[in-house]
Parts: sequence; structure tokens; C-alpha cells
Amino acid sequence: MRIRHIAIFSAAVLAGALAGSLLGPHPAAAVNREMIDLQRDVTSLLQGQKELSDKVIQDHTVMRTLVEQSGDNVTKLAATMGSLQKSVQDVQANSGARLDTMSTQVQGLSDNLEEIKSRLGKLNQQLVDLQNSVQSLDAKISGAAPSPGTTNPAAGSAKPIASVGSPPGSSVIPVGAPSADTLYSNGLRDITSGKYDLARSEFQDYLKFYGDTDLASNAQFYLGEIAYSQKNYDVAVAEYEKVISNYPKSFKLAPARLKRGLALIELGQKPAGVRDLREVVKRYPGTEEDRRARAKLKELGVATTPTR
Repeated sequence: MRIRHIAIFSAAVLAGALAGSLLGPHPAAAVNREMIDLQRDVTSLLQGQKELSDKVIQDHTVMRTLVEQSGDNVTKLAATMGSLQKSVQDVQANSGARLDTMSTQVQGLSDNLEEIKSRLGKLNQQLVDLQNSVQSLDAKISGAAPSPGTTNPAAGSAKPIASVGSPPGSSVIPVGAPSADTLYSNGLRDITSGKYDLARSEFQDYLKFYGDTDLASNAQFYLGEIAYSQKNYDVAVAEYEKVISNYPKSFKLAPARLKRGLALIELGQKPAGVRDLREVVKRYPGTEEDRRARAKLKELGVATTPTR
């Protein structure tokens, strides 16, 4: 029995040794394979990390370049906007003067038209007077024919034809002085071309020598326009006042009152200027002066009519 146990034990030991000899190397090989796989994974991870780092650095460089370019573009845009703003400010500053110059030129053309109409009216009246004189002379000749060689007394009674440019009641004109037509035309030409000092002298001479003609109020108005264009607003107010006071039938009353109001506002006398502008709206509805007065009142933030 004992021998049997010894034999079984020996067999078991032999079997264990054999199993150990057969199975012993296998766990070491598995560990080696896992280590190799782990090293390969770590290497791949490190490589991926390096590639990711390189990508981040590259992207950061690109982003920094884009930011710098954006900053340069913003700087250029700011400079462009500043230049544009300055240009707009210059245009706004000059728009008023340009509008006044255009208004003066338009008024000059209107005055030329009025002058032509006035001359045509005078010529028509002269033709009527001449026709009446001829008819009267024919009637006298038909009633009592004079003998040959006898002077016709009616011939000396015909009404003389006044020459254009020499209105009745004008001041004594010195020898060599320009005619009314020459002075007025030259004044209009010089004021529209910006030769204000020369135009002022011509219009002053016109008023001095031909102050009772139909265009005298125009000459007076343009003296105000010259002072306004040269920013002598106190002088402009006085000149416009003469148009309003001395020429109650002048067609320059509306522009004179408008420009007097604008000059008063430029002088800081806003209430007086607003009164003039409201008066233009009240007296001359539908005119260009009415439109300009309303626009200025709106700009000032006041109503076109006084509030109760």
C-alpha cells in the first residue's frame, strides 16, 4: 500500500515537473509580446503627440499671421474711414458756399431775363407813343395841309423817343461814365465769376447814376450778396434791409428777406433770423425762397410758425 502511494506521488511529481518544463517558458513570451505591443503603442502615442504639437504650432502661426493681417486691414480701413470722413466734412463745409454761388448765378440769369422783359416793355411803349404821334400828325396833315416850304408846327410837338438805358429822372451822369446797361451787365458777370470787389464797385456806380431805374433794386440786392459771400454778415444785413425798405415793389423782396434772415443767424441773432424766415414762409408760399426757409427752420429745430 505504501509502495503504491510512493508510486502515485512519484508519478505526480514527474507529471508536475513535466508540466512545468512544458508550460514554464510560455508566460515569459506572453509578457515579452505585451511589452513589445505596449512599447509600440507608446511610440505611436508619442508620434501622434508630436504630430499634434506640430499641427498646433503650425495652426498658431497661421492664426497669428491672419490676426496680424486683420490688424493691418483694420488700420488701413480706419485710415480710409478717417479720410472719407474728412472729405464728407469738407463737402459739408463747402456745400453752403456752393449753393449760395449757384443761387447767385441763377438769380443773375433771372435778372437778365427780367432786364430783357423790361427793355421789351419800354420798346413796346415807345412804339405805341411813336404810333400815336404819327397818327396825330397824319390827322393834322389831313385836316390842314401846309403849303410847300412851310414848316409843319405839329412836327415839333411829337413826343421824343427816350433812348434805352437813359431812364427819366436819373442823376447827372458825368461825361465818359458807362451806360446803365454796361454797368449792370458787367456787375452780373463779375459777381458770378467771383470778382466781388469789382462787382461791388460796378453796382455802387449803377445805384449812384441810375438809382431810379427798374433794376436798381437788383443792384442793391447784389451788394448784399457780395457781402454775404465774403462773410461780412453785418454789412449784408444792412444791404438787404435797403432792398426791403427802399424798393417795396421789387421782385427781390423774397430773396432779400431770406438772405437777411440767414445772415442774422450767422451773426448769432437767431430769434431775429427765425422771424425773417417765418415771414418768407408766410408771404411767399410755393417759391424757392419758401423751400429754403423751411429747410433752414427744420435744420434749426424750430417750427415754421410761432407756437402759441
